[in-house]
Amino acid sequence: MKKVLFICHGNICRSPIAEYVFKSLTSEIYCESKATTTEEIGNDIYPPAKRVLDKFCVPYQKHAARQVTKADYEEFDCLIVMEALNLRELERIIGKDEKGKVSRLLDFTDNPSDIEDPWWTGNFERVFLQVKEGCEALLNKLRRF
Repeated sequence: MKKVLFICHGNICRSPIAEYVFKSLTSEIYCESKATTTEEIGNDIYPPAKRVLDKFCVPYQKHAARQVTKADYEEFDCLIVMEALNLRELERIIGKDEKGKVSRLLDFTDNPSDIEDPWWTGNFERVFLQVKEGCEALLNKLRRF
């Protein structure tokens, strides 16, 4: 079974949204989410992120933020970040992406770009829609390979 790891700064907004959106789209590919930092370790999904998941009827479970490790690079087939800053933070943890496993989520869409951090912008619905678009595109790519 293929394994995907969604990664953002704190693992309380974007990456858990991506994890649960992806899980709602398929059960044929395993996925988790983690953070590049230790700032939110142990914390549940941020309440506004839960509200947007509820609004779009995406089920989720109790969550505890965790940090990505170097070992995750070997364990997962794809490590999917939300923005360029996450790429730089992830590289500090795992080193160079010698196997080409790391991508931004929206790089799989027709509009490759960063997904803004809703912690700062407050725009959780826009982030949800971008994440959903990215997850659908990623799933289509993984199904072809």
